[in-house]
Amino acid sequence: MNNSKEFYTEQISEYTIALKKIKRQLALSSTIRLFVFLSIAAGVYFGYPNSQIIIGSLLLGSIVFIYLVTRHTNLTYTKKKLEKLIEINQLELDVFKDDISKLDTGKEFIDATHVYSHDIDLFGERSFFQYGNRTTTLAGKSKFASILTANSIDHIERKQEAVQNIAKLAKWRQEFSATAALVSVSIPVASIQKWLSNYTPFVPKVMKLLPIIVSTISTLLIVLLFLNVITFNMLLLWFFIGLGITGTQLKKINALYNDAGRVKDTFDQYYRLVEKIENTSFDAALLKEKKQLVIDEKEKASQILKQFASILNAFDQRNNMMFGVLANGLFLWDILQSYRIEKWISQNQNKVTRWFEVIAFFDAYNSLGNFVFNHPNYSYPKIVSGTTTLKAKNLGHPMLKTAKRVDNDITIDTEQFFIITGANMAGKSTFLRTVALQIVMSNIGLPICADSCEYRPIKLISSMRTSDSLSDDASYFFSELTQLKKIVDALDTNEYFIILDEILKGTNSKDKAAGSRKFVEKLVAAHATGIIATHDLSLCEIASELPQVKNRFFDAQIVNDELYFDYKFKDGVCQNMNASFLLKKMGIV
Repeated sequence: MNNSKEFYTEQISEYTIALKKIKRQLALSSTIRLFVFLSIAAGVYFGYPNSQIIIGSLLLGSIVFIYLVTRHTNLTYTKKKLEKLIEINQLELDVFKDDISKLDTGKEFIDATHVYSHDIDLFGERSFFQYGNRTTTLAGKSKFASILTANSIDHIERKQEAVQNIAKLAKWRQEFSATAALVSVSIPVASIQKWLSNYTPFVPKVMKLLPIIVSTISTLLIVLLFLNVITFNMLLLWFFIGLGITGTQLKKINALYNDAGRVKDTFDQYYRLVEKIENTSFDAALLKEKKQLVIDEKEKASQILKQFASILNAFDQRNNMMFGVLANGLFLWDILQSYRIEKWISQNQNKVTRWFEVIAFFDAYNSLGNFVFNHPNYSYPKIVSGTTTLKAKNLGHPMLKTAKRVDNDITIDTEQFFIITGANMAGKSTFLRTVALQIVMSNIGLPICADSCEYRPIKLISSMRTSDSLSDDASYFFSELTQLKKIVDALDTNEYFIILDEILKGTNSKDKAAGSRKFVEKLVAAHATGIIATHDLSLCEIASELPQVKNRFFDAQIVNDELYFDYKFKDGVCQNMNASFLLKKMGIV
């Protein structure tokens, strides 16, 4: 059995036992809370009209009740977290069964203009993004997508070290994901950053001290009322004065409350995530550097973010009608929290962007680490320099089932170009996407679906799937020419591995053959490296003229009057095409 499968099964068993225990504690907690509430009610009822007994019962009972509510809230949080952890582990077992229906497709990242993502099904249904994404924050999801599309060949070995390190921290990764998933966040980080950077304070200077003064006087009056020194009407008068002071800033307070309410959940989520990063020891240099960005402060970033989350939660208490009225009349609650929010923003708004980026990074790398953990048999490409760009043994597509997948060896030297021919359905396009994914995975530091691999880092560019655009009044052929022009222009500034699939489909056969030949000659002259798949056997003739061009093919055979594919990558030119056979077999001709 795969070790990762065993791990997920064991985690489900462990968390299920813990969940049963927490549920029993919650049931007991609810009973105790009910008893305390009834005791408070009894104290008020039997203590009437003695105000000392009533106030004493309310104060003491409230303190005990608030403690119990807090404890119950913590138990509820633990229960939800355990349920989420069980869900996370069950999801991984489902993925092993090829059920990825619960995973995000990332369809919003589909971009037909990107240099390769649309061609190799990086986003959308049954995409590599859907298969690999385990992010739990909006920013992490975007970061993961940007990693897949960055086309960067920098520091690959550092990336490999980082994903290996985080892959080993399976429990930590799940704790991170569960913690993030328990808070529902819908506002983009960019909107929060914009709000913080553009915020204009409104609390007058006098209001910074007034809540303290009013709260002190209110506390004193409550004590005096308890001691029967003053009447209730005096406290009531003071209460209305407090409401009047709050009312002078009510419009601006309401506007701040609306904005604060939108970001509250994000900060409640993020301080917990930063805390997990701070409290974890990483070995990889890249992870250490990212961690340093949140601990390089006199006070931990998690504590600063937690402070803001607490302020926002306190501000949100105004939504409780009874508390809001009493707290604003006696303690100028809204003004106090508005001042605390403004003070926090002025001190920390420039740090938030950096902290948010660190969280997004770790969330995205959790997905990479999870992918590594689920594929222990994959191999990390050995980064080399020299004349060989790619040398892989038993290279396969990572999203095909192992039992059905056919792996192939490939060695392609720098400035070498393969022309691949083959029958329909013989495996050409799948092989092109396999090679393309190998390059993308190698560049982001992932191991690949191969027994071994030597790889000289190179950027990827492709033209495999072109569509016309009626809205832009652009024909299919023109769209394809535009894409080919991008490839030629890109070669002027960088080195790319080029993958092409049946180019110039939008023109006649003779024109297509001549155009394809000239384009390959152009690429060879530009010292390009890559692969082109074609049905045009005449294009293979160029291999006899240009030593950089090599012919490869996928074969089809007729066995017992049935079409048979072995999906093996072979030297030479394909001689067996299957269109005529299929037309006859299906009774079309």
